[in-house]
Amino acid sequence: MSSASERLGAQAKTVSNDIKEMGDIVREAAQEKVGEARENATECYEQGRDKIYGIGGTVTRYVRDQPVRSLLIAVGIGLVLGRFSTRR
Repeated sequence: MSSASERLGAQAKTVSNDIKEMGDIVREAAQEKVGEARENATECYEQGRDKIYGIGGTVTRYVRDQPVRSLLIAVGIGLVLGRFSTRR
């Protein structure tokens, strides 16, 4: 029959192996979640970039089609922003 200390040592080794295996599982799960988050962030970035380019193209077409109106709008916005910045 094995002594209590031998049984305790064997049990401690089993527990140690179980903890190591749990750590490996947690690490793998975390790596999967980081990968998913990276993919989602990349997708959101690309969608945002595409929207910005689309808006830029729309503004460019508008300025080409109506240059005088675009200039008057820009001057009006500049005057309003100038008023707010000088009130400080």
